[in-house]
Amino acid sequence: MRFSFLFFFLSYLCLGQEFEVTPPDFIKTIQFKGSNQSLSGTPIIPLNGKLHLSFDDLTAQEADYYYTIKHFNHDWTESDLARNEYMEGFDNMRILNFFNSLNTLQSYTHYKVQFPNNNIRRLKVSGNYILFIKDGEGRTIFSRKFIVQENLVNVPIEVRRSRDLDYLREKQVLYFSVGKDGFIFRNPEQTVKVVLVQNQDHNEAIYGLTPQFTQGNNLIYRYDDEASFFGGNEYLFFDNNDIRMATQRVQRIELDELYNTFLRVDRVRDGKKYIFNPDVNGGFKINTQQGEDPTREAEYAWVHFSLNNTKDLEGGELHLYGRFNNYTIDDNTMMQYNEETNRYETKKLLKQGFYNYNYVYLGPDGSFDSGFISGNHDITENQYQIIVYYRDIGERFDRVIGVGEANSKNIIN
Repeated sequence: MRFSFLFFFLSYLCLGQEFEVTPPDFIKTIQFKGSNQSLSGTPIIPLNGKLHLSFDDLTAQEADYYYTIKHFNHDWTESDLARNEYMEGFDNMRILNFFNSLNTLQSYTHYKVQFPNNNIRRLKVSGNYILFIKDGEGRTIFSRKFIVQENLVNVPIEVRRSRDLDYLREKQVLYFSVGKDGFIFRNPEQTVKVVLVQNQDHNEAIYGLTPQFTQGNNLIYRYDDEASFFGGNEYLFFDNNDIRMATQRVQRIELDELYNTFLRVDRVRDGKKYIFNPDVNGGFKINTQQGEDPTREAEYAWVHFSLNNTKDLEGGELHLYGRFNNYTIDDNTMMQYNEETNRYETKKLLKQGFYNYNYVYLGPDGSFDSGFISGNHDITENQYQIIVYYRDIGERFDRVIGVGEANSKNIIN
């Protein structure tokens, strides 16, 4: 097994999994981002920052949806704080901003809401949060994570090549420090937690690292294996913002009850030479040339994915993977083998736009390998975040006291 973070991955899936609610089939195109983010993901905002959520309901019945927010610890277990300790205002309020699609084959109702608003005036403390969207009967329809940060410490990061000769051309390692003049850590091995994230994919986040030593007020982390990620490969992509025209990655288009976008056949890239191909690190962006307002005029199309796999799966599964469905792996993302075409295939109902995607391997033992099909390269461009949590002695919750960001295009030896 080539994936060395299995322990962290399986542990993460267990942490707070009861709060991870996958939306039903009629809820599509969930976009959740901060004001300073152009693409949807897991937002990280300052204490006074803003959040923007939008989604489509394909039943187009103008249903009633409500939102609630809960505070969580660094490992996504629910914190001990009461609601009035982390929130000023009231939640469990109805989303009032919605409108129906215009001149589309697939009817839908588009919902959007911003935080803070007249009901939730502000969030009082930093840390992990989950936003829950519920229907009129109180059932949770879906949930999304976000993080609120304080800027109390600096987190400079160096992205380096692995020192392990077995993975010299496959892995990227993060060296970093945490600290700032005037900020004193007490018992940092117990009070400081760090989480390392690649391309906003929290499924593969690294937990459990403790500082190795200190330099003045700075905590130093110089792990080689424990703070390493497989570099992966650039994401595959397609762009169907013109629903009627084939493009570089779209082979053909058919119109039935809805548009069908057939992508060109993808192939195994593992073992192949790295080719730079600019991507948006797993993200997606809604856009259309058939109207002026993509939120209500973009069409939905059945996008057909096809993979010519030449590798032995040994009883495992291949899954379609990307931020378009919050990096979820379930029965709906599994690629099905088609004996007539000798390919693995699936289709997804997606709103017009630009999408990144990848294929990942799920072994029969639950092992996860994101490079099984695409391969791993040390020079792949990846975006990294390191989130620093601090629970001082006597405190009851994990604060986020700093966030560091780096890109592997600046990788060093």
